[in-house]
Amino acid sequence: MCRSLSLSWLRWLERNRNVFGYIVYLIDDDVAAASVDATLPSAYRKRMAGIASLQPRLLALADEVVACSDQLASYFTPRHAKVSVLTPPLLAPLPSQEHLSVTASSETPWQIGFHGTRAHLQDLLHIAPALEALQKQRDDTELEIMLGQHIPRRLAALPRVKAPAPLHWQAFQQYQRQRRIHIGLAPLLATPFNQGKSFIKFLDIAAMGGVGIYSNRYPYTEVVRHGENGLLVDDSPEAWQAGLNQLLDNPEATAKMASQAARDALNIGNPQKAITFWQSL
Repeated sequence: MCRSLSLSWLRWLERNRNVFGYIVYLIDDDVAAASVDATLPSAYRKRMAGIASLQPRLLALADEVVACSDQLASYFTPRHAKVSVLTPPLLAPLPSQEHLSVTASSETPWQIGFHGTRAHLQDLLHIAPALEALQKQRDDTELEIMLGQHIPRRLAALPRVKAPAPLHWQAFQQYQRQRRIHIGLAPLLATPFNQGKSFIKFLDIAAMGGVGIYSNRYPYTEVVRHGENGLLVDDSPEAWQAGLNQLLDNPEATAKMASQAARDALNIGNPQKAITFWQSL
């Protein structure tokens, strides 16, 4: 069971639990925290509240809970007798990084990407001043914000900004295989909802051939070594702007970080770890 079931399916499974063997509940978010997080869109909070209301019944059906991070697992430990952690696997092949050898210029701008969902809209808005300053002060960058019509107006109004529509998971995986970025953005404010997040953005950015700038907190502090395979920055927009300029102004060091990030993504995201985990159940 992944995250949630419709009420009809849940009732059916409860009636027929005895015909099933080992059931695992796979969860990647603290839905209870999301349901009361005022920084999240109201429609998203409402949807998460619906899942949270049914979650005790899902837990009762499961022989084991598998969470995407240690922090999220700690939420479920008091609520279930068996809780395990399975961090995200790297599902996309890593591309070449030839694009990082081309100097950023107005003719060949470096690509900066934010590929978070609307659940991270407030995280993005917090660093908006840094992105505004960057796009107004430089002409060698293009900014891609995959929020479609939900992109904040202040960012949509900036020069050299693209806002492709969000993609469902399978389509996004295909997109990753084709898209090349130089810098990926992964802001994450200190909220109860964000505390349960995994480091999947580290893998996503590596899958598109880039190097990431990450909030200097869990879960990114688990995998990012500042200046070696990415940048860890504080929450101030000034820190994010400085990080962006550092990567843009030092392309050789940035390419070296991206190469290390790719090697680390292969290691920590090795799909064989997930295969071994499931085979052990």
